[in-house]
Amino acid sequence: MNCKSLLLFLVLICPFTLLEGQKNPKRITITGTVSDVNKNPIPGAVIFVDNVKTDVKTDQRGFYRIRVNSDAEEILVFTLFNGVAEQEIKGRRSIDFILSNDADASGDRAKIADDEAVNVGYGTIQKKDMTTQSQKIDTRDPSFASYQTIYDMIRGRFPGVEVSGKSIRITGASSLNVSTEPLFVVDGVIVKSIDEISPQNVKSIEVLKGPAATAYGTRGSNGVIVITRMTGKDR
Repeated sequence: MNCKSLLLFLVLICPFTLLEGQKNPKRITITGTVSDVNKNPIPGAVIFVDNVKTDVKTDQRGFYRIRVNSDAEEILVFTLFNGVAEQEIKGRRSIDFILSNDADASGDRAKIADDEAVNVGYGTIQKKDMTTQSQKIDTRDPSFASYQTIYDMIRGRFPGVEVSGKSIRITGASSLNVSTEPLFVVDGVIVKSIDEISPQNVKSIEVLKGPAATAYGTRGSNGVIVITRMTGKDR
């Protein structure tokens, strides 16, 4: 092949090679775990890459695996109850997060400002609303010992929460459903009823409404009541 033919070949083929490279950037796999300050795994944490939500969540062991472009710069984890944290990738293939309620992860403070919107898949939540739209009580207070039912524990403890018999309604929640009952989440699992929960086994109760309930989609439009029961180490 003479010089002119070689030059023509390079001119014709190089643009296609460059375009092909742009369509298929090199990807790497990042793995890691998400846990709280007590080293308990956090399942269901949502993974973001460069502030874009992915479909990846941590499993029951708090483990995640994700494929990202090699030029990705930051990875972020979002949880409803343990905060938000972000770390720079910097070529690392293994990145672990330790979350606390103040969103401190492995010494790196999350970079999301209070007025910045966080996309959780069903819409966006202002970070400041994650706490201002939730109310929580610690039921290990001795005053809770006399309650006979879970409904007694909730009644009168949360402003804007009305309890009538076994019916609960959270005022201010914009219902998109026929029912006005809130969504019940017990130990991280959505349940239909809380009738059988003994007050003596309850560690904490939290009521979410408005933006704080957005992560549950339309199911949380009536508000969410989150109940955490005691484990052996809590007794």
